[in-house]
Amino acid sequence: MESKDEHRIGTDATEPDGIGPDDQDAPHGERNLLALAGAAVIVVMIGMVMTVLLVVGRDRSHRDGSTSNAYATQLHLSKLAMSESSNLAGGKVTYLDGEVSNLGDRTVTGVTVRVEFRNAAHEVAQNETMALSLIRMREPYIDTEPVSASPLKPGERRDFRLIFDRVSADWDGAYPEVVVLGAATR
Repeated sequence: MESKDEHRIGTDATEPDGIGPDDQDAPHGERNLLALAGAAVIVVMIGMVMTVLLVVGRDRSHRDGSTSNAYATQLHLSKLAMSESSNLAGGKVTYLDGEVSNLGDRTVTGVTVRVEFRNAAHEVAQNETMALSLIRMREPYIDTEPVSASPLKPGERRDFRLIFDRVSADWDGAYPEVVVLGAATR
């Protein structure tokens, strides 16, 4: 006569030694370990591929003319002028206009500048990094466009405008320092 416990084991899906039909090849812990190892290998391979793509992309961008700090020295900013206006929300907008000259031998398709507004102690009160926008037209209003829309040829001078929706209350009101950080060229 079978006991109640023996009967449950017999009707269960396990074999008499406690291993189910699906577990006969490898114990449960080993299968989890193999799955984790496989996933780790895939993650490492994806990381390696992404690293290669970033390195190749960076090298290619320097060859075909992406942003270059070296060419930034070929761009000269002059004739700076500042103005302000009120916006519809009751705030103040500050404009910094000027002229950019391409003194180099390449066509410029983008310019990145850093603008530093200082306080009365001559410390930086606000530091902005932004793309330079060229003035496309002046009438009936001043309209700007990115440099890429109308690239700056070698020897060419163009008017630009930088727009600041907010300037630090600590700003001393003097002209900010404007430095060309990089230039995209072709």
